[in-house]
Amino acid sequence: MKGFLRKLELPEFVKDTRLTASLIIVLVLSLLGAIIGMLISPLFGLAMVLLFILTVIFAVYGIYVLAGNTNNYAANLSYRIKRGEQEAMIKMPLGIMLYDKDRQIQWINPYLQMYLHDKDIIGSSISSVDKELAKYIDDAIKSNSKQNKIIKWGDRKFEMVVQDDLGVVYLLDITRYANIEEKYKQERLAIGLIFIDNYDELSQAMGDQNLTNMSSYVQTTLSKYAGQFNSYLKRIDEDHFILLTHMHDLAKMEDNKFSILDKVRTESSRKNMPLTLSIGIAFGSESLNEIADQAQSNLDLALGRGGDQVVVKQSGHEARFYGGKSNPMEKRTRVRARMVSQALVELFKGVDHVFVQGHRNPDLDAIGSAIGIVKIARIHGVKASVVVDVDHVNYDVGRLIAKMQAAGIDKDVFISPKDALEAATDESLLVLTDHSKYSITYDPELYKRLKNRLIIIDHHRRGEEFPENPMLVYIEPYASSTCELVTEMIEYQPQGGEGVLTDLEASAMLAGITVDSKEFSLRTGTRTFDAASYLRSIGADTQVVSELLKENIDNYLQRSHLVSTIDMIEPNMALLMGEDNKIYDPIITAQAADTALSLEHVDASFALTRRSKDVIGISARSMGNVNVQVIMEKLGGGGHLSNAATQIKGVTVEEAKDKLLAAINEYLKENE
Repeated sequence: MKGFLRKLELPEFVKDTRLTASLIIVLVLSLLGAIIGMLISPLFGLAMVLLFILTVIFAVYGIYVLAGNTNNYAANLSYRIKRGEQEAMIKMPLGIMLYDKDRQIQWINPYLQMYLHDKDIIGSSISSVDKELAKYIDDAIKSNSKQNKIIKWGDRKFEMVVQDDLGVVYLLDITRYANIEEKYKQERLAIGLIFIDNYDELSQAMGDQNLTNMSSYVQTTLSKYAGQFNSYLKRIDEDHFILLTHMHDLAKMEDNKFSILDKVRTESSRKNMPLTLSIGIAFGSESLNEIADQAQSNLDLALGRGGDQVVVKQSGHEARFYGGKSNPMEKRTRVRARMVSQALVELFKGVDHVFVQGHRNPDLDAIGSAIGIVKIARIHGVKASVVVDVDHVNYDVGRLIAKMQAAGIDKDVFISPKDALEAATDESLLVLTDHSKYSITYDPELYKRLKNRLIIIDHHRRGEEFPENPMLVYIEPYASSTCELVTEMIEYQPQGGEGVLTDLEASAMLAGITVDSKEFSLRTGTRTFDAASYLRSIGADTQVVSELLKENIDNYLQRSHLVSTIDMIEPNMALLMGEDNKIYDPIITAQAADTALSLEHVDASFALTRRSKDVIGISARSMGNVNVQVIMEKLGGGGHLSNAATQIKGVTVEEAKDKLLAAINEYLKENE
């Protein structure tokens, strides 16, 4: 029976041993019935035998018919499947290419043939048929990835899979879906907040007619600009606007470098009402609230950097800056200085210890302003200290500390970083002076310990790197120095600040103003001279200031040597370079850049020296025509439009020079 079934090539379910056993049992029972019938009656037994034979015949025949029908069905189904596969390979919208080990094309389906302009390519190499496609295939093979890869081939986009072990390439045309995705991205909403930097200051001195003319000019100019880029503009109040635009229109604005900044600045100056704009633009989130919050943060960043610029930033990504070409205009008021002074005193209440620290390698501005904050805290009965290692400071700061120690005053005003970290508690407060970038703060460990209880007082333009949620921020980029800001705060202490500073401490703060203003020649306004006059009135001695700022002979010779290396890298830009195997004091480097700037035909200078075994420092100075802050930001630094710096780790002096030249060239291209 089994041999007969195998001969019929039955399907597997018919060959099942359980089915065969059931059939045999039925036949055996039928046979037993026939035998029992013979014993009962020969005639009845004969009938049972005939019935048994018929049962066997019909069973065998039924199995044969079933097997035949099943085999026919399977064969027909197999044919249809193979035919469907062939039709799919030929007609479905999926490009298929087979190639051999020499990358010669063995076969392609008609769908892919259409993209190759119906050329006869069988036997040709892929690179000879289409170099662009060959490069995509080579890159996919080198990456050894079988994951789908999106490529742009010609004017269309494809999802490509390469199986090099099989010698096959699959190309699915996704142009339609890619266009839909691209359209979605381009039509996402961006929110911009526009602020007129100095509207309040100008409006206070204007009559009603001039004020109306100025307001009308701003509204008309901004509306035309928004209309030029198909954007929606709405005035919120006198000096605030909201801008709604699509991403593709925002890209056009960026290509245009936000020319509205230059237009408003130039035209308003001609009308004797010099206005500047600050703009913060955000995009990218699914939540409009998050975009609006980010736009406000971007506007705050633009204002913190001095205004007259645009900050475009998506949450979690790097910011893009435009503008910032002009020196920030002095627009802080004494009202704000008084309010900050009062807010500072309020924050000191309930604090067990105020720690004040400047940036790494603190100068007289950082130390002088820190001393001023400490003395404000102490007159209100709060324990306060300047965090600095008195044994490792620059020569001018060391000279100040030595004079204070010799005078026997305020011996406990300074505290070492180690002692400060041990004394810090959850009720302590940290004040950062003369910087806002936490990466360059004097003691990073103390910053980490008190980063949630932080105050920032600085005169540099705010950078993208900024502490989260400080308790108080007082950043005024148009001030000459941080000592100038702190001096104004001292003036609003009880009795006009009388008795807050000793004569030596007042002299230290005056020295800080003198250093950062280059002896009152750069970034000085009326408030700078007011602050200097106040310090003189409470005991600051210009002779002591001169002593603090004296150079020693070695430093003078090093500075002169740096100046002697001057090289004009552009018609108006000078480069000074120190030796790679020699470490220079950062103050000497900065002074060398200042000296170069005083030479004829030098509008910007860059002094590049080694600061430590693995750090190269660059000090940049400008007369205002070149925005050295933007150049230094491209290298990870920052500062002012006319005074900036950066540090680069893990490079030689020559490599740092190459990076600097690349940043300068990029800056020049952006401002052609």
